[in-house]
Parts: sequence; C-alpha cells; structure tokens
Amino acid sequence: MSKTSRIAGAVIGATVLAVSLAACGGDSLEKDKGGAAPASGSGSGAGSGKKIPLVIGAAAFTESKVLAELYAQVLGDAGYATSITTVNNRELYEPSLEKGEIDVVPEYAATITEFLNAKVNGANPKPLASSDAAATVAELKKLAEPRGLKVLSVGEAVDQNAFAVTKEFAEKNKITTLSDLGKSKIKVKIAAGDECEVRPFCAPGLKKVYGIDVTGIDPKGVGTPQAKQAVKDGVDQVVLSTTTDGTLDSFGLVVLEDDKKLQNADNVVPVVNAKDAGSPEIADILNKLTAALTTDDLAKLNLKVDAERAKPADVAKEYLESKGLVKK
Repeated sequence: MSKTSRIAGAVIGATVLAVSLAACGGDSLEKDKGGAAPASGSGSGAGSGKKIPLVIGAAAFTESKVLAELYAQVLGDAGYATSITTVNNRELYEPSLEKGEIDVVPEYAATITEFLNAKVNGANPKPLASSDAAATVAELKKLAEPRGLKVLSVGEAVDQNAFAVTKEFAEKNKITTLSDLGKSKIKVKIAAGDECEVRPFCAPGLKKVYGIDVTGIDPKGVGTPQAKQAVKDGVDQVVLSTTTDGTLDSFGLVVLEDDKKLQNADNVVPVVNAKDAGSPEIADILNKLTAALTTDDLAKLNLKVDAERAKPADVAKEYLESKGLVKK
C-alpha cells in the first residue's frame, strides 16, 4: 500500500509500480498505495467494440485497481471496448487524462481538488477542499472543466484517514469517537508514517480539533501490518489507517468516528476526458455504479484482494453481478 502523502496531509506509504500509459506514465493517485501491474481488457468485460474504446487509468494500489476493474466491466457490459492501464504519479497521469491518452480515472474528491488547485493557483494555495463532499466537488468542477475534464457524480464511498484503537481499549474507556478520546485525556502514541507529526490531518489536527494528547509517532507506516500489530500489542494506542481498510477487524481494531469532520471529503468520484468520454451514456453508467458503492463495499473488496488473494477482476465481476449492474 503506498500513498506518497495524500491528504493535504495524510500519509500512506509503500511500493509504487510505474507503467507507461500510451507514451506517458500515471499515478498512485497521490494517495499512493502500492503494487500493481498493467492490464489490457483485463478479462474485464472488454466490450464488443461497437462503441468507442476507452482506456481506464488505475493507480498502483489495490483499491484503485478494483475501482478500475469495476469501471471497465460496467462499461464493457454496455458495449464499450475497455482496457486498463496502471499509472504511477498524478503529475504524469493527470495531463494524460487531459490529452485523452486515458479516458476515465477513479478519483478522490478532495485529493484531486487540491492537486488541481495547486496546479492552477501555484504552490500552497488557499485550500478549496473540505469535509463537505458536495462543496468540494463544486470547487473541483470549477478547476477541472476549463482543463477539458468532466467530473461525474460523487458517491458515498470514501477513502480517508481513519484512526483506530483496539476494541478492548475502546470498551474499557467508553470511547467511540475522536472527541471521546480527547475528553478522556489519555496519552496516546500513534503508529503511522513519520509525516503524521506535521500533517494537518494527522497529529496536529488531532491535537487542535479534538484536544487529543499525542505523545509521539511510531513510524511504522500508514495502515501497515506492523503498525496495526503495534496497537494490538499495546505498544501504541492508535493506528492511522484508512476508512476502506478491510483488515482492521482481524487485528481486533475499531475505527473512532471523526465526529468533528477533521478529514476532507475524499469520496470516490469518476473523472473523465470530456471530449472522448463525456457522453451522457458513459456518465449514466458510471453514476449508477458510484451510487451503489459504499465505503464498506470497498473495504470488503479490498480485503478479498489483499487477504484472500483474489484477483481484482474477479471481485469486481462478483460485485457487479450481485448488484445487478452487469448481466450474468
């Protein structure tokens, strides 16, 4: 899992695999998360070829590969010839999306908003993303449309920073929210990436917004097995992971609710090249998928790939069929 520092502040690290895309590279969606290989057609329901071929960009981490498969298969079922290209960094893949070298990318609302904000307004601009998904997407559209990009409907599924503790710790201290943790005055050490110490959506934000007494950062990475094990063993009290981490339960961990909305709205949203993939039909197909997908769905799909070693194409197919989004 690699996430070379997403969030105008979060932190997720791992191995990123770059592959050329039509002549360009791509990205781990800046939410870098790690490990992938390119796919073409991907067994992903590449369509009959009667409609325009579509290239779906997938970042080099499990969730993005699953989302790309979902997009490819649901479009393939509608008769589009689809292929998936694994991408690496947003600096390369976003221009390729603008040029039409790739046509569709699964994105995260707040992350892509701040990426384009910096691209348009220079380094360290006034933040435009917020914890409000609708308001964030409204700002995103203002940035994206002049660049030839079309932002489709935003969904409920969200991949954002999540702070988890052991179920035992939560029950013993009667803690279910981050506010509860702050009010408890319990000193905590966070297993996370070392950037957590300075990122506004990590330790500084927990201190400022919730009054949590963070005594230090244990640099074991974001959501890594080592970080979760450290909390399970009581070495640390809190682990920084993500809302779509399907492995937390296996470590006996539970996410504390971000009840004051510290985290920005990194809801899943398809972004397409307006010229090549901006048709109402494509929007309708992808919007139906987006409307069906939940955060829990994503966590379960990720778990099947990461823990059960299922192929992204297979879990995507099973999911789409279960929701009646493709023909069996």
